Amino acid sequence: MENLTPKEIVLYLDQYVIGQNNAKKTIAVALRNRYRRMQLPAEIQKDVMPKNILMIGSTGIGKTEIARRLSTMMELPFIKIEASKYTEVGFVGRDVESMVRDLASISLKLVRESQNSKNRDKIEAYIENKIIEKLLPPLPQGVGEQKKEEYEASFLRMQKKFENGDLDHLIIKIEMPSKSIDMSDSGLPPQMIDVQESISKVLGGLNKKAKEKEVTVKEAKIILAQEASEELFDEDKLKELALKKVEESGIIFIDEIDKIAVPSGSQGRQDPSKEGVQRDLLPIVEGSTVQTKLGLVNTDHILFISAGAFHLSKPSDLIPELQGRFPLRVELDSLTEDVLYKILTEPKNSLIKQYKALMEVEGVDLEFTEDALRAIAYYSFLANEKTEDIGARRLHTVMEKILEEISFDADEHKGETIQVDEVLVKDKLDKVVEDEDTTRYIL
Repeated sequence: MENLTPKEIVLYLDQYVIGQNNAKKTIAVALRNRYRRMQLPAEIQKDVMPKNILMIGSTGIGKTEIARRLSTMMELPFIKIEASKYTEVGFVGRDVESMVRDLASISLKLVRESQNSKNRDKIEAYIENKIIEKLLPPLPQGVGEQKKEEYEASFLRMQKKFENGDLDHLIIKIEMPSKSIDMSDSGLPPQMIDVQESISKVLGGLNKKAKEKEVTVKEAKIILAQEASEELFDEDKLKELALKKVEESGIIFIDEIDKIAVPSGSQGRQDPSKEGVQRDLLPIVEGSTVQTKLGLVNTDHILFISAGAFHLSKPSDLIPELQGRFPLRVELDSLTEDVLYKILTEPKNSLIKQYKALMEVEGVDLEFTEDALRAIAYYSFLANEKTEDIGARRLHTVMEKILEEISFDADEHKGETIQVDEVLVKDKLDKVVEDEDTTRYIL
């Protein structure tokens, strides 16, 4: 997944996000440039900086959805954060450096999962041996050859039963792994986190006797998988790989960046969660070093993608230095009636498919006529025009209004086919959409 071409990235996003081709292309090229940079000679690599992206568009048109889909597609350290949840250094709240610490934790998790996947056979062999040794304790030293042969035959029989799952119901005693407290998301300064982790290690070391618990063999397989991973892999090597991965391939998606912009003439310049956050964000975006659990992370080559609706402010309301760090600007299109129709029907797990699947659980076959789908798109578009434009999120509200009674009485219609047609849609929505005040409060 790391070396997908721009066309392949756009093709993947097309399965989930309708339209917004300019945004998809810009992000696809930015991601491909990460791969291209890694193929360059070392002396030029360090000078090729990522071109950060600013996505501008009203709510509900796909900015966050693009990020969400990217995170599932890319096997890269990726984190989506809300700009509005950070505060300026010196005030109570989370400082902006914590986003890099969180990204480092995600990178370590990805590297660990990758190593587990590559060494699946070793991990399974470790788990198998551990469990069989509990059921069939090893022979003491100095036993005769006959005893050894009998033991080996018994061990092979046990292995066969283990592979077939015949031992899953048996109860064994295993040592439970000690729970380490992850302080990375606590909002505390890194120095304080280090102190707390050191204290927890010391206290953990005092109580050396591991806690034993009786579990089934099936449960033991899951518990021992973590132990196997810790025993088989060098933690320092994993951290080294994770550090390289986060520095070379990390992506931070900053949502709601417009919420930290200060409109000209506003009194919000004294707000610790606005202009101060921009000033703190600036060194991280332009490249600095942040202390994390992996060590010092250099942010020079981390790609930053930011997004905002900019209803109450403009991109020019961000401090000039921060504006300059997001050279690529992409304006996303508002959703037309036709696009809303496509959003209802075309994505891989579209809204219509979701509602059909939910009703199938109750044994109800839900069908939508073509006219009904067109009507839903029309009323959603109309409601967006008459009141606040909330984009595709309006479809959720409209669908719930139409299917409210069907969903409530679903248990009475088991085995039946219910058809949603244009008449039903009009009956539920006509009066609501006609009256602007009603639309404002109900849809």
